[in-house]
This record gives sequence, structure tokens and C-alpha cells, in this order.
Amino acid sequence: MTALPEPLPDRMPDAMPDLKLLRLFDVLYGTRSVTRAAEQLGQSQPTVSIWLGRLREQLGDPLFVRTPSGMQPTPRADALIGPTRSILESLRRLAAQDDAFDPATARRRLRICMTDASHITLLPPLLARVRAEAPGVQLAATRMDGDTAQALASGEADLAVGYAPWLETGIHQQTLFQQDWVCLASPTHPRLARRRNLNMDLSLDLYQAEPHVTIAAGTGAHLLDAALARAGVVRTVQLELPSFLGLAPIISATDLLATLPRQIGETLATLGGLKVFDCPVPVETFPVRQHWHARYHQDPGNQWLRGLMRELFRA
Repeated sequence: MTALPEPLPDRMPDAMPDLKLLRLFDVLYGTRSVTRAAEQLGQSQPTVSIWLGRLREQLGDPLFVRTPSGMQPTPRADALIGPTRSILESLRRLAAQDDAFDPATARRRLRICMTDASHITLLPPLLARVRAEAPGVQLAATRMDGDTAQALASGEADLAVGYAPWLETGIHQQTLFQQDWVCLASPTHPRLARRRNLNMDLSLDLYQAEPHVTIAAGTGAHLLDAALARAGVVRTVQLELPSFLGLAPIISATDLLATLPRQIGETLATLGGLKVFDCPVPVETFPVRQHWHARYHQDPGNQWLRGLMRELFRA
């Protein structure tokens, strides 16, 4: 007698992780940080910790172990990440339904990796255009770092914009514009205010004599350091900041100089009423590019976003 096939279960097994836990696993594997995973998922850190606890219980493995260099995956996590990402990609394709992308009616979250400088210079005009042309599209800006390539490959990010020479394998790129370097000073700087009013350049001697503020992780900072070393210029650095946040009011209220890429420099000068000088040290220019993964080269939403970036910012 031929055996009858067993009926399909009415529901999935209780131990099967739900979608949010699979997404957490993918993001945490890429970031190695509960805090950064929470930022990318738009959740609080305690919530993400609770989700991770559930996932560990369901899979019967710690999955990630805390170390001085971050949350490192266990061998079981290494074995599961490939199948997990395949599942997530299949679900994304299933949810897409229609390949067409109509900005006026689209409901989608577009994620862009950006530098701190781009948050100030590129994001405001981009947001204005997106709100005007695609009111149902939500933008999410995340940091540009060593995990950006994986974020683009997995679809966790749609685009990366900035100076990122390490993005190569499988990544398309398009140059938007070149950046040179400028110096910012207070409009009431005791030794520079009159010089700017008379349209006089900032001399190299005066540049070396003045105190400076630097951005530790500024875009292209290594290019500036190399140029100063080649020219034998030694600056007196009295303040180091982790980002451009707060730079404009500090310059406005002190006699400190800041040397930074032109676009962020001129934007901060406009916002804070600062003086702009050409940098007296010849510093190598660098390209600001948009980057996307080959897997999403034909994605209509990705193409629309790239076209908008090209229209707004390409020189």
C-alpha cells in the first residue's frame, strides 16, 4: 500500500526565528556592535539585546561573544550567516512585487552611508528634493566606515556617498565632484579679519604661527597630514574634535584656524558667518563619489536615487 503524504503543518515551528531576528543577526554580524546594530535597525539598545537573547535561545548558541574588538561571531554564527542572508534577499525580492519605481507613489526606505561632512553639506538639499518628488520615501543616513562594503552587498544600505578609496570589489562608483582645501577663521580674528577685508591671502608664515583646531576623523585628513609633512609645516594644535559638530561656533568664538575640504568649509562659513581663505599649503584634492553594489545596479529605486544624486551634485 502506498503511504499517504503527511499533511503540511498549520503553522511554522515555534523555534523558527521571525524576520526581525534574522535581520538583527545579519546586521550584528556586519557591525560587530549591539549599539550600531540598534542604530541601523532603528531600535533601542535594550530592545536589540532582548532580541539577541531570544535568537540565542532559539538557536541554542551564543552566536556572538563580547571581546575588546567587538562582538565576535561563534563558529555556528559563521555557518548560519550565508543561509540567513540568502533568506533575507529572497524575502526582499518577494516583497518587491513590481520592479517599477514611481517616486510619486513609492513607499520605500532608502539607506545612504555618509560621512559627517556629507550630513551637513549633501543631506539637506537631497532631503528637500526627496520630499518634493517622493513624499512616501524615507531616507536613513548611516555612517561611512569599514562595514560599508558589506552593507552595500547585503542591501542594508542602498548607496554610499563620500571619499571611500577602500570600496572596490563588486562596487560601482561615480565621481560627483573634486574637493580642494580651505581654511576657516573667525570674522573677528585679531590678526586675520583685516587681511580678509583687504582680499589678502593667508600666508604660509601666518598659517604656521596661528593656533589650530583639527578634526580627528575628518574626510581626507590623511591627505592633509601628508601635505603638511611634505611642506615641513608644523601646526600648533590646541583643540582636536571627533567630528565637525560644534566646529563653527568654536572658530567663531576663538582665534583658532581650521583646515578642511572646501565644500564643508564653505557650508560652515555660510551657516556661521566665518571667513574663508585658500589653504596656503598645496594639499592633494580628492573625489567625492557615490558607490553602489553590482547586485543593485538595475534596481529601479536605486537607479532613481543615483540619478537624483548625480543631478544635484555632479560638477
